[in-house]
Amino acid sequence: MNDIGVTMLELRNVSKRYSGIPVVENVSFLLSAGEILGYLGPNGSGKSTTVKMITGLIQPSSGTILFRGRETKSDLPAFRANLGYVPEEAQIYTHLSGIEYLQLVGRLRGMPEKVIEKRARTLLEILSLESARYSAITDYSKGMKQRVLISAALMHNPQLLIFDEPLSGLDAVSALVFKDLMQILAREGKAILYISHVLEVVERVCDHIMILDHGQVLAYARPKELTSLMQQPDLEGAFARLVQQTDTGRTARELVEVMSGTRD
Repeated sequence: MNDIGVTMLELRNVSKRYSGIPVVENVSFLLSAGEILGYLGPNGSGKSTTVKMITGLIQPSSGTILFRGRETKSDLPAFRANLGYVPEEAQIYTHLSGIEYLQLVGRLRGMPEKVIEKRARTLLEILSLESARYSAITDYSKGMKQRVLISAALMHNPQLLIFDEPLSGLDAVSALVFKDLMQILAREGKAILYISHVLEVVERVCDHIMILDHGQVLAYARPKELTSLMQQPDLEGAFARLVQQTDTGRTARELVEVMSGTRD
C-alpha cells in the first residue's frame, strides 16, 4: 500500500521543562509518508530532547505526539515496531559481532529467523561490512559502527525513520550512498526526520526544514523558501542569520589572530 502523503508523525505544542525551565517549547509539525523533514539547530537548541520525546525515552511536560493519528504513548511498543532510529551517540553492544548485533535487533523486533539471516547478511554486504561480519564491533572503526547502526534501523522495514547525525564517521562514499538512500526511502513512502549539522546535505535532500533555537521554533519552510525569505544564497547563510551568528567569517578571523599572536 502506498501511503505517500499520509501524516505519519505529528507533534502538537510539545514542550519539555526541567525544574520549570523550558528546554523545548510548543513545537508543532507534521511529517508525512514520502517526506524528509530536516530538524536543525545549534547545540543545546532542544533537538535531542525532541527526539527523546518522540521515541518515548522521556515524556513531554505538555503537548501530544501522534503516529498515524494515534497517541504514541497509548501503545509505545506498537509505535516502536514502526520506528527505525539511528541515534547521535551510539549505544551498541561492542562485544557482539556485526552479524550478531543485527540478529539481536531482528529477534527483538520479532522478525522470522529466515528473514533475519538473509536481511542481516545482505545489509552488511551492501554496506561493505561483509568481511568484518564476524569480528567484534569493538574492533570496528567509527564509520563501520555507524553503518551497523544504519543497518539495524532498516532491518524491520519501518514506516518512520529518525536519523540523528547519521553521517558522523562515514567516509565520502558511504555518505553519498546514505544521501541517495534517504531519497529512495522517501520515494518508497517512508517518513524521515533528519537531524544534521551538514547543511548542504539538508538543503539537497529535505522537503521541509525546521530550525530550533533555545527550544523554540524559528522557521518551518521549504529550503528555497527560507533562503529567499532571508535573502541568502544558501541554507548555511539563512541558518546563521536566524540563530544570530551573522558573521561567522569574522569569528574565524579572530580565532586565527589569537593563534598568530596578533590579538594579544
